Amino acid sequence: MVKLNPKVLLHSKWTAARPIHKEKHFMVTQLILDEHDPQAPIKFIEIEAVYTGRKMQIPWRELQDANTWLQGWR
Repeated sequence: MVKLNPKVLLHSKWTAARPIHKEKHFMVTQLILDEHDPQAPIKFIEIEAVYTGRKMQIPWRELQDANTWLQGWR
C-alpha cells in the first residue's frame, strides 16, 4: 500500500498494473471536490489516459493499491 497525500496528486503520473482498455499510462488531471463544501476532503480524482485522452473518475484511494496502480510511468 502506497502512502499518498491527496493534495499533491494533481498532475501526478500513474501506470496501470493491468492495462485498462489497452491503456497503461495515466495522469491525474482534476481533483473532484464536494461543490457544496469546498473544505470537505477529496474523494475522487479524474485520470486521463495519455495515449487516447480518455478520462475517468475514480476514488483517489484506489491509487494506494499497488496491485492496480504503480506510481510514475513504467
